[in-house]
Amino acid sequence: MKNVCKTVFITLVLIFLYAPILILTVYSFTDATTIGAIRGFSLHNYVTLFTTPELRDMIFGTITLALGAALLATVLGTLGAVGSFYSGKVSNSVITAVNQIPVVNADVVTGFSACILLVVVLGITKDTFIPLLAGHVTLCAPFVFLSVVPKLKQMDPSIYEAALDLGASPATALRKIVFPQISSGVFSGFCLAVTLSLDDYFIATYTKPATFDTISTYVVNATKGARTEIKTALWALSAVIFLIVLLIVAAANFRASGSEAERSQV
Repeated sequence: MKNVCKTVFITLVLIFLYAPILILTVYSFTDATTIGAIRGFSLHNYVTLFTTPELRDMIFGTITLALGAALLATVLGTLGAVGSFYSGKVSNSVITAVNQIPVVNADVVTGFSACILLVVVLGITKDTFIPLLAGHVTLCAPFVFLSVVPKLKQMDPSIYEAALDLGASPATALRKIVFPQISSGVFSGFCLAVTLSLDDYFIATYTKPATFDTISTYVVNATKGARTEIKTALWALSAVIFLIVLLIVAAANFRASGSEAERSQV
């Protein structure tokens, strides 16, 4: 009975999470204008998605922002994790505690704070994209930090010390000894940073230029009065994003399974 309850609970959770996405995916291949009666098969929504200039610009701008913010956040988060790990016990505790603040803090507070500091206090205009980029880096870097620290703790510290004893400089030891061993954590942090940037709404709302939209801000605005063909094209966008994420997760799991199989053979 206990196993049955677990199975039912997990099934209900999966249905709750994925049923709306599957419904949008099905309707994206129809010519329906609202969720309800299914009409004929059509690729009109996908044609609109990839041929409408404002949709193309919105997608390209969001991806560019996510990659740029994730790259900067990965560099800062990795360096912060390495510096914290090799610092003293007190410094390590302080840095780790400070890193938790953006993680547990509400995004709306982070976005509003970034807007006040950069736009109001420092006078940086939103048209420069600096407040938007800085806000997303602030959001993503702490999660990169948390992805890298476990890999550092798993690493044998004597290897780094041996490299120093053999004449390597600290920079060379970090580049050739430490970073190769934490590369999987760095990559995981980068992927997580991309996801967080793509998903963010509140920070982008407070810091973005007036003429720029990310996917999240565009979708919210589209629900308030966009044309019908634009709204239905967003169904297709949801399906495309879900498919890309599904392929990435499948590829990552396949790679992890292959690595485990190779280690077991050795």
